[in-house]
Amino acid sequence: MRTVLSLLFTLGLVTLASGCRRPTGSAGEDAGLPSPQGAPKVPQETMTVKGSDTLVILVQRWAERFMKAHPEAKIQVTGGGSGTGIAALINGTTDIAMSSRPIKDAEKQKLRQREPHGPVELPVARDGITFYVHESNPLDTLSIAQLKGIYLGDITNWKDVGGKDAPIVVYSRENSSGTYVFVKDEVLGGEDFTVRAQTLPGTAAVVHAVAQEKNGIGYGGAAYAKGVKELKVKKEPQGEAVAPTAENIQSGTYPLSRGLYFYLPQEASGVEKSFIDYALSPEGQQIATQTGYFPVK
Repeated sequence: MRTVLSLLFTLGLVTLASGCRRPTGSAGEDAGLPSPQGAPKVPQETMTVKGSDTLVILVQRWAERFMKAHPEAKIQVTGGGSGTGIAALINGTTDIAMSSRPIKDAEKQKLRQREPHGPVELPVARDGITFYVHESNPLDTLSIAQLKGIYLGDITNWKDVGGKDAPIVVYSRENSSGTYVFVKDEVLGGEDFTVRAQTLPGTAAVVHAVAQEKNGIGYGGAAYAKGVKELKVKKEPQGEAVAPTAENIQSGTYPLSRGLYFYLPQEASGVEKSFIDYALSPEGQQIATQTGYFPVK
């Protein structure tokens, strides 16, 4: 009888140990569930991507398509601005930071205190910063010097740049935004925005405000320009007016073209690498084009 009880006890321990095995995310053959249509296995894992509001639309599309093919992968995409995403990368609360500006040297140094070999920079798409006005605004072109004057507060009436006699209502992004930093550096020459600028949380909010305000002007990524007029931009006051078309942005002819980036604390592996490979694949870059962005070369 004692032998039988001992055998049952041993079998119970084996059964208990089998029941405690992690069903997902562990190494070995059970690390991932079979993906549809013969797609490679991806470990079940929640990955976070945070940062640039400019990139949110595109990265959400990539995540939706990737998770449809790999239901065992869970990707959370949130905005908040490039600076917010990079800060999250530094403190270890996101796996990937989205940024519409290059990472700053000071940010690199902070990250290297935790990850000595970081960061890893990956260009994932291209974009052009466009300036929006109301569809009824008769102007279609401004020079960078004129835009600088408007956003510094030196030019306050549309008639001073060839428009109608009406006060200019200025909209801007919050200072955690990579788009804000890009405009400050490339248009304002590092000077501060006018105190008259109304700060809004996200490019979509800027577009909505300009669409409602006949005397408004705002800026943001080309992908968001719906229901507003995009201005052509002259690099020099007497130079050529260049429209923010796909060809001009990708070639760099448009003077306010820029790269869009993923930043990681170290080289990608596992689900992160699979997701990045998808984003940079022909299909992923085609989604970028369809969404209003431009592929990396």
